[in-house]
Amino acid sequence: MGVNVAIVGATGMVGRTFLKVMEDRNFPVDKLYLFASSKSAGQKITFRGNEYIVEELTEESFKRDIQIALFSAGATISKQFAPIAASHGVVVIDNSSAWRMDENVPLVVPEVNPQDISWHKGIIANPNCSTIQMVVPLKPLHDKYKIKRIVVSTYQAVSGAGKKGVDDLERSLRGEPCQVFPHPIANNCIPHIDSFAPNGYTKEELKMINETKKIMGDSSIKVSPTTVRVPVANSHSESVNVEFARPYEMEELIEVLKHAPGVVVQDDPQNNIYPLATYATGKDEVFVGRIRRDETVYSGLNMWIVADNIRKGAATNAVQIAELLIKNM
Repeated sequence: MGVNVAIVGATGMVGRTFLKVMEDRNFPVDKLYLFASSKSAGQKITFRGNEYIVEELTEESFKRDIQIALFSAGATISKQFAPIAASHGVVVIDNSSAWRMDENVPLVVPEVNPQDISWHKGIIANPNCSTIQMVVPLKPLHDKYKIKRIVVSTYQAVSGAGKKGVDDLERSLRGEPCQVFPHPIANNCIPHIDSFAPNGYTKEELKMINETKKIMGDSSIKVSPTTVRVPVANSHSESVNVEFARPYEMEELIEVLKHAPGVVVQDDPQNNIYPLATYATGKDEVFVGRIRRDETVYSGLNMWIVADNIRKGAATNAVQIAELLIKNM
């Protein structure tokens, strides 16, 4: 039996990927409603062979039989319209930063903390893409060895800034001025994602710190991130260094990762096998490789983690949350 679903921000990169993921996963849709801004209203989008007309999002949009709404239209829109939708009995799964750190809103990665869905009050937050792909493989390791500290450097694709980010890379490759990034992204690595806070960290880095603690349910975990934009079209890569409280044996640790939900281990460096952005693109799993002991600290570990930031980092994670909601209906 299908559910009635609304997509808010349906014409954007993540909005369109919501629909692609729902098709790929055979998500049970009965009625589908597509919403966007007034300038996008009237566009036609095909889903499972049927054509749908995008409507303008208004305060009246949720006065109909909608059970689940997937939002990806930015924090401002989410702050305004998510409570309206929830007041009409709709469960909102929001992809923006608007509700992530609200203590009354669950922040969910289905492979990590699916139980938190149970206490939602009409809104469930989808975490930041770079946080999602990191916590999926780290949670089972935390459960077994207890993580004390994480040092992470991200190599984030331009699609993390949406279609305008992809367009900026293409402009930069042609030698034209960038309109989105603060410097030319072609042939560059820019250690600057979102705005800087007074302590010198960017908002993107602060998201990784705060969201990791909330999702993992452990405020004692220390997180030290550096987030970097790189001239890659899609899929984020991360160099992750972990310090555990307990000792580990490498063979056992790798078995833990191999059996972790949503994780694929690609770790055969002698044959040049390790996670790559080009391989991860279009897939829903999180890929882990370059797994090796950090010999400078007690019980330390280095890993290379790669995932499609538009799919697992946004759309797929939201659809997985919706699937859990359906199971609990």
